[in-house]
Amino acid sequence: MPELVLQVDVEAPPEQVWAALVDWDRQGEWMLLTDVRAGAQGGQGVGGELAAVTGVKLPVLSRRLGVLDTMLITSWDAPRRVDVRHTGRVVRGTGAFEVLPRTGGGSTFVWTEGLDLPLGALGRAGWPLVKPVFAAGVRLSLKRFATYAAAYPA
Repeated sequence: MPELVLQVDVEAPPEQVWAALVDWDRQGEWMLLTDVRAGAQGGQGVGGELAAVTGVKLPVLSRRLGVLDTMLITSWDAPRRVDVRHTGRVVRGTGAFEVLPRTGGGSTFVWTEGLDLPLGALGRAGWPLVKPVFAAGVRLSLKRFATYAAAYPA
């Protein structure tokens, strides 16, 4: 299972970064080409559910047209870490968001994805081509998150 781990420093305390992170319905403000909605339990705690659509926003429809990524929260350690299992038809695997305090102030936000690639051997063979594009999108989202979380109401 290919894994991608990226991180960004955020000039805000861990509690503020966590609050910004788990405000799921606003995640589209920082996550590239993605809108997220909390489901069961409001997306809070073990058993909470999330649904994300990543794709092109169609103004005519007032929503995104793209890939649906459903997630089940499998671990919840507020304000430090949340783990999810991707349960969709296309996006499968695991994900984790972790907020670590930095010495001297601020936080480090770590985003990990363990991907169960679609299309079997073809997906595995294509991963080296897709990974740089996927990683670039995550890096851009992390940069946007750092700005978003630093300005998030404490």
